[in-house]
Amino acid sequence: MSKVLRSDRQHDVDMTEGNVFRHLLLFSLPLLAGNLFQQLYNTVDTWVVGNFVSNEAFSAVGAVGPIAFMLIGAFSGLASGAGVVISQYYGAKNYDKVRSAVHTSILMTVVLTIFITALGLTAAPHLLHFMKVPDEVFPEAMTYLDIYLSGILGMLFYNMGAGILRAVGDSRRPFYFLCVAATLNTLLDLLLVIKFQMGVAGVAIATVIAQCVSAILTMWTLFRTNSCVRVSLKYLKPDWPILGKIVKVGIPAALQMGVTNFSNIFVQSYINQFGADCMSGWTAYNKMDAFIFMPMQSIALSVTTFVGQNLGVGNTDRAKKGVRTALTMGITVSLVISAIMITFAPNLVAFFNSKPSVIGYGTMLLRWLTPFYFLCCFNQVYSSALRGAGDSKAPMFIMLGSFVLFRQIYLFVVSHYIANEIIPLAMGYPAGWLVCSVISMIYYKSSNWESKRLVDRTEVQTMLE
Repeated sequence: MSKVLRSDRQHDVDMTEGNVFRHLLLFSLPLLAGNLFQQLYNTVDTWVVGNFVSNEAFSAVGAVGPIAFMLIGAFSGLASGAGVVISQYYGAKNYDKVRSAVHTSILMTVVLTIFITALGLTAAPHLLHFMKVPDEVFPEAMTYLDIYLSGILGMLFYNMGAGILRAVGDSRRPFYFLCVAATLNTLLDLLLVIKFQMGVAGVAIATVIAQCVSAILTMWTLFRTNSCVRVSLKYLKPDWPILGKIVKVGIPAALQMGVTNFSNIFVQSYINQFGADCMSGWTAYNKMDAFIFMPMQSIALSVTTFVGQNLGVGNTDRAKKGVRTALTMGITVSLVISAIMITFAPNLVAFFNSKPSVIGYGTMLLRWLTPFYFLCCFNQVYSSALRGAGDSKAPMFIMLGSFVLFRQIYLFVVSHYIANEIIPLAMGYPAGWLVCSVISMIYYKSSNWESKRLVDRTEVQTMLE
């Protein structure tokens, strides 16, 4: 095979050799920075509507979150399947299979973009009614969703393209593209909302344009790179056996992410009953929730690539060492960030909405829930390790059982028989985190998960000097 279709040493990273902590840190830092910039999409949107539009618009942007996350989460699950397959073939040095997996993934994205757009636009109004969105908030929420879902292709193509690059150890360029997109989104928000008074519609348009720009940059990179993940129209055809492997990992992950986010629609319906101010406080809390969660999520994503590459080459001990190292990193960072959030909770909520009652709700939620975030590190890291090995069914069942079944039972029991109040209901989140982490740890320690890698010995190709 020609050198151009092997590894781009300037950007790709082989995690099968070298210091484990250093690999995880250097891979996760651009992911973290990228997640921070990606979070700026919704954060800037929320800040602009909260300060320059209305409280109803602020609540609307928060209310549509579970719907958008449900659709994007389902796609991200399928994209993670592609990333696992690519990372294992890359670790095995089988660059022909890497190329086939990349092109199959791109074709899958084209088909799913059409499906998700149609499904989202059709289901959106029904989901808003199901969530019991107040009448004064509904029109703004519908406006945002119509525009956002019409342009969701930008988000989907960026996620798949970035996932392909990360699978071969390149987490820097996806980060750079997010920086460009977040900056553009901020400028467009200020222009369309403050100067042209376009309200929620302006915020949604700004987000769509920014996401499309990040997608264009990512796809341009894949068409121009000298790596084995280079996209070429002449190779753009499905490899059915590889698609089967992607689906084997991706479908369970998609179901888990999609259904888990769908369950958040139920949670939102419980919150909405307390009125617009409580919804706004919940929206502000969710913005902080994303920032608390991002470090552990970035570390967990690095584990998927690390485990995938090392199991691809058959190095099980190194893969397990990476899991232990990531767990320590995640817990440490989560505890530090949680302490900061608890201390400055009122100021952080006021940044989004200065209404006293909104600050009261948001501060209360942050100070009650934040101390328990370290629990998420266990389920996130262990689940990512299992997916990196190709075992995505176990994380799916564990997370669906914890975040959907258990949480819904908890909410029903608490609301009907204990106390139908905001804090008792909100504590369903840490309760679910605890259940999920305990079960994930037991499965990780007792199962033979490392034997489930997707690349067998006959598919490991020795790199020629």
